[in-house]
Amino acid sequence: MLDSLDFTQKATVLVVDDTPDNLSLMSGLLKDLYKVKVASNGEKAIKIVEGDSPPDLILLDIMMPGLSGYDVCQHLKGNPATRDVPIIFLTAMTATEDEKRGLEMGAVDYITKPVSPPIVMARVATQLKIKAAADFLKDKNQYLEQEVAKRTRELAAIQDVTILAMASLAETRDTDTGNHIRRTQYYIKALAERLRDHPRFRSYLTKQTIDMIFKSAPLHDIGKVGIPDRILLKPGRFEPEEFEIMKTHTTLGRDAIQHAESQLGMDVEFLRLAKEIAYSHQEKWDGSGYPEGTGGDDIPIAARLMAVADVYDALISRRVYKEGMPHEQAVQIIAQGKGSHFDPDVVDAFLEITEEFQTIAGHFSDSDQTMAEKARQLEQAKGQVP
Repeated sequence: MLDSLDFTQKATVLVVDDTPDNLSLMSGLLKDLYKVKVASNGEKAIKIVEGDSPPDLILLDIMMPGLSGYDVCQHLKGNPATRDVPIIFLTAMTATEDEKRGLEMGAVDYITKPVSPPIVMARVATQLKIKAAADFLKDKNQYLEQEVAKRTRELAAIQDVTILAMASLAETRDTDTGNHIRRTQYYIKALAERLRDHPRFRSYLTKQTIDMIFKSAPLHDIGKVGIPDRILLKPGRFEPEEFEIMKTHTTLGRDAIQHAESQLGMDVEFLRLAKEIAYSHQEKWDGSGYPEGTGGDDIPIAARLMAVADVYDALISRRVYKEGMPHEQAVQIIAQGKGSHFDPDVVDAFLEITEEFQTIAGHFSDSDQTMAEKARQLEQAKGQVP
């Protein structure tokens, strides 16, 4: 593809020299193939190069009054907007040290006067082809990077929508609302960010892990899809056998996510976290939770964070069979669960950001219309129970 490009088409060459005869000579030599601009001193050259239409290549004399060619080169190479414009020194300075200095400053070539027209034309053409090829590849790389970023955003958006759709499906069968999903998402993120510098958690709670926890949190109750309505929608306390069935939602959720991951044929980080949260967020610090009675640090960190977030939201949320608890009372209950229900350090973090929890709860509050719809669903479900 590069071979098919006309690299010299409309190329602009800036000739910088304080001698009018030299400017005239080089302009006459180049004008048939290139658009030629001229500057009689370094200050004018810099102004042209930093203008709206910079040249594709610069032929630069070194010995000039005011700014020397070295000064001009150093200035242009120090400016990110102009450093990629190739510079060929065209000078009467023939010493090896001068040429070495010029090339070390960033010039692509060094031609001594008196010039040989064929040599000048060949070297100008070569450098313009190199620059055109570099510009072409740079544009292609930028385009590909933009396309990759666009596709990545699209895939992430599809992923997020799919997660929320799956989670919402579970929530429509429960007495919670879809806003429970959002609230617990932001609660758990707030807790994670508060704990990210804590000695016990800093190696785990990286920015990437926190982002993945936030993404996977909505699936914490996905297993409730498998719980019968007569139990899931029951207003009031469960009978022992009913509670045993209700407790299986943790295993059902983990297995559903595992099945989805198996269908993909690869390990997915946020699904690993989703499994941990779904399966273990009902475990308690003292080992009295379910499904396995795991305790202490054996409970995955993400599940420990969700335990606090989930219980807080359950306490403050109004249901068709109960009123929501005041924020202050819910905070007190969480504090009382420190070291028994919850990881002590997670509770301490919660107590430091209770106002943030309250703000999140207010932002994603449940509407009366939603609660009325839930009430109708509950009455319908009760009517179906023998």
